[in-house]
Amino acid sequence: MEKEELQAIASQLKHPTGEKGIEMANMMHETNINMTRHSVQNLNIKAGNSILELGHGNAGHVELIFEQAENLKYYGLEMSELMFQEARQINRNFVSQKQAFFSLYDGNAVPFQDAFFDKMFTVNTIYFWQEPEKLLSEIYRVLKPNGVFCITFAEESFMKQLPFTKFEFELYSTEKVEQLVQKTAFKILYKETLTEKVKTKTGELVDRDFTTIVLEK
Repeated sequence: MEKEELQAIASQLKHPTGEKGIEMANMMHETNINMTRHSVQNLNIKAGNSILELGHGNAGHVELIFEQAENLKYYGLEMSELMFQEARQINRNFVSQKQAFFSLYDGNAVPFQDAFFDKMFTVNTIYFWQEPEKLLSEIYRVLKPNGVFCITFAEESFMKQLPFTKFEFELYSTEKVEQLVQKTAFKILYKETLTEKVKTKTGELVDRDFTTIVLEK
């Protein structure tokens, strides 16, 4: 692939736009669903919880969250206007029942009051965080005491094999995420790395290592 094509893929993964963005979002939903499930399982969601997700994409997985317990409220934050619209459309029933709430944000400031959420999670967004320490302190601020935040990401060893990650991506190993967390007030409760088979763009199956790190306020 040409450099321009690879840059375009990286840009769409970071911030989907236009028709290509919808295609990319559908593909991301399919390839990330196991990672999303793993993140959600590690949240240990309880009845009545308020849950925030950063960078939800098309949010085709929100139903999975509502299956975890009764009386949940889901909030989603996105930088992409297209994904914000797609997520509202796909989850219009949850939106109309005031169970799901979607908003746009700048990727830095989390537009909620202190100690608002029981649980928070994010899948495959850490590569695009502009100021990781600042964002983690924002996440810490909006979590209730003993609140939990799950970060799920594909390991650097896998990601660096993908030609487009040279552009716009900051790659992370488990160790690098742990070093980042140590600069914050969070404590690490648990971490787990799994290997799954994923399809490449050319249709081959490859092994992908991904990690969920569970943090507690």
